[in-house]
Amino acid sequence: MLKEQIIADMIAAMKSKYPSLETLRMLKADIMKYEVSGKDMVATDDVVLDICKRSIKQRKEAAEGFIKGGKTELAEKEMSEIAYFEKYMPEQMSEDEVKKIASEVISQMNATQSDFGKVMGAVMGKCKGQADGNVVSKVVKELL
Repeated sequence: MLKEQIIADMIAAMKSKYPSLETLRMLKADIMKYEVSGKDMVATDDVVLDICKRSIKQRKEAAEGFIKGGKTELAEKEMSEIAYFEKYMPEQMSEDEVKKIASEVISQMNATQSDFGKVMGAVMGKCKGQADGNVVSKVVKELL
């Protein structure tokens, strides 16, 4: 499970004093918050992937804000943290792979421009964390 991998990486970072320790601690804290948020909540791999995705998105937004504000050092720190989170994400699909899936879904549904939301949901379900939503959206808009 990803949770155990993250904890093992955190322990290794503590022993070797890697700079990733702070980032791994934040990730573990987010996982623990999820688990204590409700009765019998267990952080499955899907939950951990969602937490990683959310963290990546937050850091990208923060980095963009720091760049606009002229704080390049802080933006670089945010971008380096993204690299740690991406380590736990599945390999991302290429745009061509997404196009193939999207065209299959569109032909199965006989979709039109007004079915954009339905097509997006179906394609995102098939991609299951392996494609960025912005890429999927762009591809679906092109194909519809």
